[in-house]
Amino acid sequence: MHSSLLRAASLLLALSAAPLLLQAADAPAAPAAATASAKDAVFTTEQLDQMLASIALYPDPLLAQVLMAATYPGEVAEAAGWSKAHPDAKGDDAVKQVASQTWDPSVQALVAFPQVLATLGQDPVWVQRLGDAFLAQPDELMAGVQRLRRQAQAAGNLQSNQYQNVTVQNVTPPISAGTTKPADNTTIIIQPADPQVVYVPTYNPTTTYGTWPYPASPPVYYPPPPAYYPGQALVAGLAFGTGVAVVASLWGDCDWGNNDIDIDVNRYNNINGNNRITNNQNKWQHNTVHRDGVPYRDNRSRAQYGRQLDGAAQRDAYRGDNAQRAQARERARNSMDKAGIERPATSNREARNQVREAQSANVGNRMQGGADRPRAADRAQGNTREARQPGVNQRDNRASHARTAAGSARNNAFAGARSPSQTRVQADRGRASQISAQRPNTSRVAGHQISRPSGGGMRQRGGGRR
Repeated sequence: MHSSLLRAASLLLALSAAPLLLQAADAPAAPAAATASAKDAVFTTEQLDQMLASIALYPDPLLAQVLMAATYPGEVAEAAGWSKAHPDAKGDDAVKQVASQTWDPSVQALVAFPQVLATLGQDPVWVQRLGDAFLAQPDELMAGVQRLRRQAQAAGNLQSNQYQNVTVQNVTPPISAGTTKPADNTTIIIQPADPQVVYVPTYNPTTTYGTWPYPASPPVYYPPPPAYYPGQALVAGLAFGTGVAVVASLWGDCDWGNNDIDIDVNRYNNINGNNRITNNQNKWQHNTVHRDGVPYRDNRSRAQYGRQLDGAAQRDAYRGDNAQRAQARERARNSMDKAGIERPATSNREARNQVREAQSANVGNRMQGGADRPRAADRAQGNTREARQPGVNQRDNRASHARTAAGSARNNAFAGARSPSQTRVQADRGRASQISAQRPNTSRVAGHQISRPSGGGMRQRGGGRR
C-alpha cells in the first residue's frame, strides 16, 4: 500500500512539474540510486557525525557494546539508574549483580562501566537516535566512526599509549547503494592495551577532531563524571581515568569489513550463564523483545523488526509483561476455579456479557419467586409443620439463606448496573427496615408486660385476660 501511494504521489509531482522538465530536457539526469538513497536516508552525514562524536574514540569492544545497547533505549535508561544507585559496582561483578534483570545482555554488560552509563544517561533522546541510526544505516554509521577517527588522528589526538593500541589497516568496508566510495580506505582500530583492563577515554569533541566541519551543528559535549576522572582538565586530546578490570563483560567487537558486530561466544557464555548461545550465533542480531515498545524510526526497520512483534505484544512488553507473569495469572485463575470463584473478566466484551447474564439471572429468580410463593392455606400448614419439626426446618432455612447469599455474592459485582433506580429503592427499603427493627419500645425497655385489648366483649366479662 505504501508503494502504491508513493507511486501516485510521484505521478502527481511529475505531472505538475512537466513544464519545468521540458525546459530542462538537455540537463543530465541524476543517478537513480543516489536519489533513492537520499529518499531512504534516516540521518544525514552531518547528523551522524554529530551523534557519534562523543563515542567514536572508544575502544572497539566498548563501542560495539554501546551500539548494541543503544537499540534498547528504555533498558539503557534503567541500567543508568541502577548504576547511579550502585556507584561502587563495576566490572564483571556488576554484570553478575544484574543477571536477574530482564535487560538485554548488551545492556547488562554496560553496568561494568559506570562512567559510560553516566554519559549515556544524560541524554536518552541521543541514545535512541544512535540506536536508530545503527539499525537503519549501519554502513553509513560505521563509516562515520572511521571518518571521525581519521580527523582526530590528523589533529594529533589519537595515538597509541599505555592505555590503548591504535593501529591502521587497509580494510575495505562494504559500500551501500547510492553512497560514494570514501577517499581514504584506511581503517583505524582501537583496542585496549591490556585486554583485561579497559580505560574509557573522555574528551571534548569540539577540539579533539580539529576544526569541526559543520559549524551550524557542533557536537554535543557531555562532561565526564568527576568521580571517575579526578583532576582531569580537558583542553585537547584524550584523558583516561581509572581502568576497569573485565574478563568476560566485553564480548562484542566491531567487524569493520562487514560493518556489523562479532560476538566472542566463549566470553559471552562465561558472563551470561542463564542465556547461553551456540558457536553459530557469533553475529549480533537485534532482539525486538527488549525494544520495550519504542517505535522504530524508519519504514525499513519497522518492516524488518515490527512484524516479529505485533502491536499487542509490543504494548505488553512495554508494560513489563512476560511469560512468567502469564503463567502466574493462569495459576491464579485455576485456583479461583477450584475454590468456586467466578473468574474476572479479561476484556470489555466479557464484562458486558457477565452483566447481561447477571441481570437475566436476577429477573429469572424474581419470576420464580413469584410463582413459588405459597398460598395462605399452604402457609398455615407450613407453619404447623415448622412447629412440629423446628430443628429440621431451621437447618433447611439456613441452607436456603446460604445459597441465596452465595448467589447474591456472585452477582453483586454487576447487579443493578443497568437499573440504578431500582437499586436505590431497594437500598432505601433495607435502611427503613433496619431503622424500624432498631427503634426502642418504651414498654419493653421498662420491663412491663404488654397487654393487648381483647377483640370481644364476652372475654372482658370473663374476668379479663388470663
